[in-house]
Amino acid sequence: MLQKEGRISNADLALRVNLSASACHRRVQRLEAAGVISAYVALLDARKLRRQTTVFVEITLSGQTDDVLDGFERGVRAIPDVLECHLMAGTADYLLKIVVEDTDDFARIHRQFLAKLPGVQQMHSSFALRTVFRTTALPV
Repeated sequence: MLQKEGRISNADLALRVNLSASACHRRVQRLEAAGVISAYVALLDARKLRRQTTVFVEITLSGQTDDVLDGFERGVRAIPDVLECHLMAGTADYLLKIVVEDTDDFARIHRQFLAKLPGVQQMHSSFALRTVFRTTALPV
């Protein structure tokens, strides 16, 4: 319930999960203390912020040594436009998710940041035509 309605009051949450307010509060506190709930955030509407284009970038590195991987990961963490970076199994070493205004904005990010990342041998970019669905809620 908290994944979908993070601002729900404890009283309303307790009603929905059939617990007393105090028992519900204790459970939420335990989940927070255990790190199961790691943060509360506001999800922004990318379209209203003129970031309507999602780009997935597959990156292949020149090698797999710790130095190459660490250098790339340090570099990619410093790029403010990258929302996600995943170390992959398969043809690409990393998969990035970037949300941009348009192709010109992506070209700027590519020139300013992506092309300068250390250890990059190859890069393939794919633009999403439409987001069918998106969620942050884990299936529990």
